[in-house]
Formats: sequence, C-alpha cells, structure tokens
Amino acid sequence: MNELTGLDDLHPRPADERGDGPAVVAAITGGPGVGKTALALHWAHRVRRHFVDGDLYIDMRGYNSGNALGPEQALTSFLRGLGVEADRIPIDEQECAALFRSLVYGKKILIFIDNVSSVKQIRQVIPASRSSLVLITSRNRLSGLVAREGAARVTLDVLSPQESVRLLREVIGPLRVDAEPEAARRVAELCGCLPLALRVVGERAAGRSLLSLGELVDELVQEQDFLDALADQEDELSDVRAAFSWSYRALPEDSRRAFRILGLHEGKVLCVDSAAALLAVTPAVARRRLGELANVHLLQETARDRYRMHDLLRSYAVELLSAEEPREERTRAVRRVLTWYLLSADAGRKAILPRSRSLHLVPAGDQVRPVERFDEAADAVRWFDTERENLLAALRQAVAWGQYDIAWMLPAVASGFFELSAHWSDWKHVHELGLDAARLVGNQLGEAFHLMCLGDVHWRSGAYDVAVENYRAAAELSRGIDDLWTLGFSLRGLGLVALEQGDPGAEAQTHFEAALSVFREHGDRRGEGMSLLSLAECARGREEHAEAAAFCRRALGIFREIGDRWSEAWGALPLADSLSELGELPDAEDHLGRALAVFREFTDRRSEASTLRRLGDVSSARGEPHAARRLWTQAAALYEELGDESADVLRRRAEDVTVSGSGEEDDGGRAG
Repeated sequence: MNELTGLDDLHPRPADERGDGPAVVAAITGGPGVGKTALALHWAHRVRRHFVDGDLYIDMRGYNSGNALGPEQALTSFLRGLGVEADRIPIDEQECAALFRSLVYGKKILIFIDNVSSVKQIRQVIPASRSSLVLITSRNRLSGLVAREGAARVTLDVLSPQESVRLLREVIGPLRVDAEPEAARRVAELCGCLPLALRVVGERAAGRSLLSLGELVDELVQEQDFLDALADQEDELSDVRAAFSWSYRALPEDSRRAFRILGLHEGKVLCVDSAAALLAVTPAVARRRLGELANVHLLQETARDRYRMHDLLRSYAVELLSAEEPREERTRAVRRVLTWYLLSADAGRKAILPRSRSLHLVPAGDQVRPVERFDEAADAVRWFDTERENLLAALRQAVAWGQYDIAWMLPAVASGFFELSAHWSDWKHVHELGLDAARLVGNQLGEAFHLMCLGDVHWRSGAYDVAVENYRAAAELSRGIDDLWTLGFSLRGLGLVALEQGDPGAEAQTHFEAALSVFREHGDRRGEGMSLLSLAECARGREEHAEAAAFCRRALGIFREIGDRWSEAWGALPLADSLSELGELPDAEDHLGRALAVFREFTDRRSEASTLRRLGDVSSARGEPHAARRLWTQAAALYEELGDESADVLRRRAEDVTVSGSGEEDDGGRAG
C-alpha cells in the first residue's frame, strides 16, 4: 500500500536522531470507517522494534458525542504508562505536560493517539524530542499540526474497487466472489468501498450460502431505495446506511431493539451487566443479544463479556433509536444504566471505605440486573479501575440528559476511589460537575459535600486560599442544613490548611477541636478518631510528645472499636513518632511492625515505605546499625519505585551508618 510506504519513510528518523524540537509526527486522516485505526495499528506493529523505550496508546474519542478526552486525561494516562506513581502526577495540566516531556526526552518511544478531533486535544502531548514518533488518526485534516509541528499527513481514502473485492473474498470466500466478479464490484460500490460496511455486509452474506451475489446486489439496491429519504451528501452515514440497514433488518426484533438501545451507552466499552441494565433484561439474555450483534459485526468483542461499538454504527443506532423509540423510553433506558453505575459504585465505596459518607441514593427502579457486589476491597478497586472511563462518561451523560440527582450523587460515592487511586484531574473534574448538578436541583447537602471535597482537592495541590474558600463555604452550608458530617470534615480541612501554612498552634487546634466536637455530637467515630490524630499533630508541633501520644492512643482505640484496620495502621505512625521522642522505643517498634503488616496487606506501598523508614529510625536509636541500614535501604527501594526524592536521602543515610565491631548481631529482619 502507498500509505504504508509513506509511513515507512518516517521511522528511521526518530530511531536515529536526537535533539531538541518536536517529535516526528505522522497523521493518518480520512473519513469515518475507512480503516485509519487498522492501518495505524498494522504499521505500529511493523515498526515497534525500532522504538526500544516502549510505546503509548490512547483513544481520544474525539467523535463520541461529548465524551472526547482532553489533553490532561491523555497526559495522565501516558504518565501512568511510563510508570509514574499516581500520587506524583500533578493536577495542573501544564505541570503534567512538563513532567511528561522531561520523562520522554531523548527516548525512543512510539506514541499512538487514536480518534483525534482537534489539534487542541493533543498539542500538549507532543514531546520536545525528535527521538520519539507520534502517530495520530483523525477524521479532520489537522492543518494546524502540519503547519506548526511539521506533521506528515497520510490521507486515507475509501478502498479501491479492486481492494474492496479482495476484502469481500476474505470475508465471503473466494469461490462465491470469483464466480460473480461484476456483482462483487457492485456490492463494493453499494457499500461505499468502506471496510467497515464491507465487513458487515460480507459477514451476513457469508452466513447465507444460498444467496448469490447478484441477489445480494438486488437486496442492497432495494434497501437503498427504501432509505432514499434519509440520503444526504453531507451525512456521514450516507455511504453505509444501506449496508448497515440490510444487516440490521435481518435480525430478530429483540436483537434489533437491543442494537438501537445500546447506542445510548456513552462509555468506550460496555459490559454484559451494564448492557443488561440498559435493556432491562437479565445478564444471560444480554449476553445472548450482545453475541448475536457481534456475530454480524454490529459490535466488536474486546474481551470476555466486554464489547465496543464503532462510532459509525453507534451513529446509526442512535438514528434508529430516535425514529423508533419514544423519548420516554430512551430516558428510562438512560436512567437504568446510570442508576446501575451509581449503585455499583456505591457498593464499591462500601467495600473500600466502609466508614465513608453514606447517602440516600435513588431507588433501583426497574433494574433486572442487580448491582455489582464485592466480597473484598481489592475486587472493588479492580472494578473501579476497569470502569473508570465509563463512570466518567456516565457522569457527563447524566448532566447532558438532565439526570442531576444522579449527576451529583455519582461523584460523591466514587470520590474515595479517585482520591486513593490518585486520579487527581478526574477527582477535581467529577466534583466540579457534581457541584454544578447539586446547585441546579437546589440540593444543599450535595453542594456542601462537593465544596468540601474540592477543598480537599485544592489543599492537596497547595492552592490553600481556594481550599479555605471551599471549606468555609461547605461549613456554612452544612450548618444551615444540620449536615454534621460535612461540617466536621470541613472544619478539620481548615485546620489542615493552617498546619500546612506553618501554624501548629491556636488556629489549627481551634479548628480541630471544633471538628472533634461536631463528630462527637454526630456520633461519627471515624471522624472523631481523625480529629484526635490532627490534635496530636498540633501537640507534636509544640513538642508536647506525651500529650500527642495520648491523643494517638485514643484515636487508635476508636479505629479498633469500629474495625477500621487501615486507619488504625495509619494512626500508628504518628504514635510511633511520639513514642520515639519519649524514648519508648520497643513500644514504637511494636506499633510500627503491626502497621507494616496491614499496609502490605492493603498494598499501600507509600505507607509501607514510610513505616520502614520509621522502623529504621527506631533501630538506629536502639543502637542497631545493621537493622537500621537494612530497613532504610528497603524504604529507599520503595520510594525509588514511587519516584519519591526520599529515596536518595535514605540511601545516603544507610551508607553513612558506621557499624562498630564486626561481631554485632543482626536482628535477622525482625520488621522486614
């Protein structure tokens, strides 16, 4: 193919050249359904060996009805792909771009960015290093990319008649196609010579062995005549509508209706259970419907029980839906799938953070498929990871369809996942949408909750003035509606900001004491424990270590009573700090050893590293240099994996340890 030759001419350049300047950029452009992604993947596999430092891929979903990804989401995805730990990824887009460019500078990386709708989507993710190559697919010409970044553009047209016939031979079989060459060429013409349409028609024809290609032509012509009223030269479906319709109308009515309604799923990939919610059927029935549609190429199975619909087919499904389903039924279907995502996310919240905020959610309604259930926190984390993009798409769909109650509740129940998994830009985005939705329906509980969470977002990112503004607004609202949970955590947030700004004294302590009082009035035991830990931090700042230890012990007692093992382990760290200052080293070591086991069970590597560092400090204070050196080295290795600068500090500390006497007995790895 000429297109492959044009692409082949590019790859020696990034493999051989280094230096400043933008990466080599190749853009494969062309209309929908012409095979841009297939060509890009084929070529990428051909040249992958030249890019020894790896490859990155993202689908920007530029033509998916308002669910296109932005540059910050692409940068976050690529940074994760490069091994950057989630909590090192900045919230700010410019900081993300700077980190990404520094990591890929001078490396030989192939970056494949699929379905780009505008240059603005991707300009930030083009490295300033000519050793990388960026491969892009788009329906647009991306003229700005050609002009400013010097992109080489390969324009992909529909297949030639000869290429179309070759594709039909592959799908239908050479004997039937070679027996009627003129009819085969006419089939190709009626499919607009688009690979997608040819495969859809060819797959159905392959299943009808007694159908001649001449008869197939007649049926397609009749279908086109039937659809003439919908024809439009500017319509992206004009060349494929007859091909799609011919396959669609041959399906049983249940499968036709399933195809139409599945067009409402805004996410990139749908699973059997979300499809069951949309269709109001059992998972077994949904699985059967999805299989039927995949068999005729109206869906693509991407993994077990997970399916994807091509953008063109989705446009066709939505067109049919608008014509054949009343608005009320469409709204009910959207409401069902959004409710399924909401209730499933809440089940995940309960598994991961059982003591987090519980809300009165919308009723399940006419759900046939029960929501997800999770036996272990790890199962819920995996579900959230798999469904993260679908949850974001569901949130945007809830806003677009005016389902504002779900739009403010969904980010509320999923907030803990986005925070713990350090999806910082998503975390901020969902609470901004949730806040807008809560305000639209006048739900002050939701408004206060999202303001408090946005306070957390800005506190973590160092935007303290904005954090204080959010916390204060949340506190004022929550007082007015007697929402003591949000009030307590908003007051505690104000104290945390005060501590970050260097005030371990009166202001921070006043906020923490106020939060403690609210939590006790509300009966929120975990909030009470967290406030006690914050008061302990104030006491340590005043070097009142006995008081700090007392606060920590009370907090740990609460966490133990409510069965919150992770919080108990977390509280053991400041307790150990205070005990070490008091010289109670065996007690400190005991608490740290138990916390370490919990963090390893929860695969919380940052907390594990922090605990190992403290254990090394305790061993050093006890005069056990061998143990201290070993523990600091273990902590350094973990910090290095996390990309934390603490690794260098701890390695130097381990190297500087002076072991007096070769006869000293090592403790044999008591903590590690």
